[in-house]
Amino acid sequence: MPRRKRLSPATYTEGVLAGDRVRLSQAITLVESSLDSDRELAREVIRHCMPHTGGAFRIGITGVPGVGKSTFIDAFGTYLTQLGHKVAVLAVDPSSQLSRGSILGDKTRMERLSHDPNAYVRPSPTGGSLGGVARKTRETLLLCEAAGFDVILIETVGVGQSEVTVASMVDFFLLLMLPNAGDELQGIKKGIMEMADAILINKADGAFLPKARLAKVAYGQALRLFPQSSSGWRPAVQLCSAQENQGIDQAWDLLSAYRQLTTENGYWQSRREAQALQWMEETIQHQLTHRFYAQPAVQEALPRLEAAVKAGETSPIEAAAALLETWQRSS
Repeated sequence: MPRRKRLSPATYTEGVLAGDRVRLSQAITLVESSLDSDRELAREVIRHCMPHTGGAFRIGITGVPGVGKSTFIDAFGTYLTQLGHKVAVLAVDPSSQLSRGSILGDKTRMERLSHDPNAYVRPSPTGGSLGGVARKTRETLLLCEAAGFDVILIETVGVGQSEVTVASMVDFFLLLMLPNAGDELQGIKKGIMEMADAILINKADGAFLPKARLAKVAYGQALRLFPQSSSGWRPAVQLCSAQENQGIDQAWDLLSAYRQLTTENGYWQSRREAQALQWMEETIQHQLTHRFYAQPAVQEALPRLEAAVKAGETSPIEAAAALLETWQRSS
């Protein structure tokens, strides 16, 4: 495989700020790289782009399998570009190398957005840990903002820990649900419901409409059991049909009302500040872990101590302490 041509930080930055799709994609590939030399270059690019970030509406979107996330994002994003917005679609996908995740297929299902000149659909890296993918998604988000995208949609591929991660990097967390009146909570964990700023019941059309209306009542009752958020916002439940393009405009009105309220009461800015600090803390943890395992003395001692733990000859606590002492002596 031919080596990727390395560009200067200024070349990447100027291209991103000019809205050059090729340079943006190259810059994102750079931040996704695991090479130390690329990581150093990526930090330079991010540093130069930072003054041009922060203006986008960052929206997390999740939902149960089969809820129609891709169809909704395609309809919602297209509606926004028609209003004059520039929309970027990202994903948090810590899937394995074997499965390759679902976002690549999602891109082909986002027919309109994939060909919309005011939209950018970027598959997330696969085969990595959730923490690594989250870091790369945050940096990709900043690059997209610097490139002029004013609405960033971050999709999660399932319902689980990735939702917590997405909530830590967005302004609004949107939960899509199915109109199953007989199974109102559909196995959704309480924590996911608590994180939701709004619930949209998708596929609320045709024969499913009566069920969707019943589900709306059930979800509304469930949300009222949770204490009000410090944002001052009371999560709402709405119906929509992405397939029929119904309720998409009302969904955007709801999100716009949230932005206005939280901007006026100061919550928008305080949440952004808290998220920035959390990102810093997670980066410190990531860097320390990387440096720890990269230490030659640790690499030499690790197999022996792992074998001792497996054999019951030493406790995991003692082995960890020994490795930390080895790292400290060698640093």
